[in-house]
Amino acid sequence: MTQNNAASGNNAVVEVPTLVVGGGIAGLATALGLGRKGRPVHVIERAPEFGEVGAGIQLAPNAMAVLDELGVLDEVMKDAVLPQKKRYMDAVTGKEIATIDLGPEFVAHYGYHYIVTHRADLHSALLKGCQENEFVTLENNRTVLRAENLDGGKAQVVTEDGTTYLADAVIGADGLRSAIRPLIVEDQTVPSEYVAYRGTVPIETVPAEAVETPMVLCWLGPHMHLIQYPLRGGKLYNNVAVFRSDFYSPDHENWGTEEELDARFGICCEQVQEAGKYLNREIRWPMYDREPVKTWTEGSVSLIGDAAHPMLQYLAQGGAQSLDDSLAMVDAITTEPDAQAAFKSFEARRVEHTGNIQRLARVAGELFHIDGIGRELRNNSFKDHVPTDYQNLDWMFMPLRKAPEARTYPI
Repeated sequence: MTQNNAASGNNAVVEVPTLVVGGGIAGLATALGLGRKGRPVHVIERAPEFGEVGAGIQLAPNAMAVLDELGVLDEVMKDAVLPQKKRYMDAVTGKEIATIDLGPEFVAHYGYHYIVTHRADLHSALLKGCQENEFVTLENNRTVLRAENLDGGKAQVVTEDGTTYLADAVIGADGLRSAIRPLIVEDQTVPSEYVAYRGTVPIETVPAEAVETPMVLCWLGPHMHLIQYPLRGGKLYNNVAVFRSDFYSPDHENWGTEEELDARFGICCEQVQEAGKYLNREIRWPMYDREPVKTWTEGSVSLIGDAAHPMLQYLAQGGAQSLDDSLAMVDAITTEPDAQAAFKSFEARRVEHTGNIQRLARVAGELFHIDGIGRELRNNSFKDHVPTDYQNLDWMFMPLRKAPEARTYPI
């Protein structure tokens, strides 16, 4: 691995075989996968340093299988937590709606655990893998302006400092507001009118009875929900509060305020209201996605991860689908004769699947936040749910490739 943080500029031209734009989860996983296959790959990132914003992330077995194939699973597991349940609770009454058992039967079924970890720990494991790989080059401080296809099958990416990168293949992994995406599809982000507040606190802050069994708690209420789970080997407790603002407007930022947060959660049971003091109220996170599209590729340029299919977080599959993308992308590049054929093969394998998850995430959000008689019907419809019935999860959770034997770790 080489890492270059010095500015090129002055209309410099840099030629690389494969260029990945964006050093987040999708970009680093793709670069590492290609590097492990002996394919030189160059990653450019706009931030001064490679890093990840946010706190917790849930990783289902499909994501775990990719991390295993990338050789970073053990590193990720060092500080991960293995929840034994995912419990859906009514945020108003405090009563259980349904539980998914994530214990031994789950692991035997999928071959991998369901884990929760800090986004920074996942990113750090991928970054370390790239840094240790001689075929991966990492470069910071590169703000991309645009991508273009050229005659002869190459593509170029132009950055703010005047550098032009020429590549046989360009992979746009630059997230929701991708600078690469306009080459392929002209669209806008879609505001959900929901906003999130997050907070991670020492586990000692939380009542002992709330954390004695590691689990993911999903509190569902009218136009709001709260997600809670432990992080960093059980040393921290992650809280994510989400609610719909009545004052959303694209013309101002005075929506999704602390006052709205308290009002929305004021009708909830005591345990949910208690979580309000765990939240960082200085930062609010407006939630957006995009409409699913039928193509992510144009010539020798393709999109991946959130640049291709940004989704609302209600299915906890955004990061996992980015990792699945990376595996499919590496497969395509290392088996097809050229970048254009590889990108079409990748797209054919992934576009319908991720589009379905984008759509279902929106539906899940409606189900999470339903009010009135709808809320009663939702709760009643799950009263006979069997915690070890995974058939409705297989299409999302089943790994693209499973290990010969289940990969298990101590709780």
